[in-house]
Amino acid sequence: MKKIVLTGGGTAGHVTPNLALLPSLKERGYEIHYIGSYNGIERKLIEGAGIPYDGISSGKLRRYFDLKNFSDPFRVIKGYAEARRLLKKYRPDVVFSKGGFVSVPVVLAAKHFKIPAIIHESDMTPGLANKICIPSAAKVCCNFPETLPYLPEEKAVLTGSPIRRELLEGDRLTGLQYAGLSAEKPVILVIGGSLGAVAVNNAVRSILPKLLETYQVIHICGKGHLDDSLISQKGYVQFEYVDAPLRHLFAAADLILSRAGANSICEILALRKPNILVPLSAAASRGDQILNARSFKKQGFSAVLEEEQMTDETLYQTIHDTYEHRQEFISAMNQSTLSDAVDIVMNLIASYAETSA
Repeated sequence: MKKIVLTGGGTAGHVTPNLALLPSLKERGYEIHYIGSYNGIERKLIEGAGIPYDGISSGKLRRYFDLKNFSDPFRVIKGYAEARRLLKKYRPDVVFSKGGFVSVPVVLAAKHFKIPAIIHESDMTPGLANKICIPSAAKVCCNFPETLPYLPEEKAVLTGSPIRRELLEGDRLTGLQYAGLSAEKPVILVIGGSLGAVAVNNAVRSILPKLLETYQVIHICGKGHLDDSLISQKGYVQFEYVDAPLRHLFAAADLILSRAGANSICEILALRKPNILVPLSAAASRGDQILNARSFKKQGFSAVLEEEQMTDETLYQTIHDTYEHRQEFISAMNQSTLSDAVDIVMNLIASYAETSA
């Protein structure tokens, strides 16, 4: 039986592509272990999927001054020692890393034991954790054609992002029933995201009366962001978070308004849903969402409304224009070759697992 160690954590985006690989790994008979941080979001998600989980010490590597910069290197060193012990115990044939700072000790430990490590970079440009890991990696997977020049040519593979199979199996009628909406008006699905959800939430609610003249709105607004005054508003339903029924809400949506996190937009692409991306501003991030959104706009997959240009008028007009031209976006997405990321990544994993000593 071939063995694999998965790693990645810190945000859901560093975990969900690993979750997407689980069905295929199980079907091919892999023994699977996961290494993440002690108490990160990845622990709950992975243990919920029934996968053996080990936590290691993790420290963040920052480009800016912070007092934790003095203590976190020791956490990374501790994490490296713990990762070495775990890899020696499990003796995997291959490691797959989705990124995040917890993955750094695991990938470096894999190099020590000459275990091939495949890493995945979601964003347009590699983040700091993956920059550290790239020299130790056998292959580096990426989502965007524009990322390839940032990677060693002999290691780079354009794969797209592994998408959870169940997201592609939603039912429109079930989604409408779950949301309490009708089939008489088109549905906008708004996904604010946990980071920076407030700006998107406020903008949508500001134009809600006008929106509801033409559309219905499903609003996933994030924990603590429900608006009690809108609970009984006809044609509008809000959720803090949606898990299993999300696939049905995707199926019910005629248009999606979303942040531009790499995994989220790859899911939208796989679903072939017309969409508007509102990337997190450069002031609140390293600017990766802006680059992600511009790439999707260039390829014709998405309309983009940057946060600094978002007003009541621009938001409503962008929604109207995107819906009116929705078929053009669908046609562009249908031309994309980045639909089989799970198969591409699984073939890479298999090729290294077979040749591993």
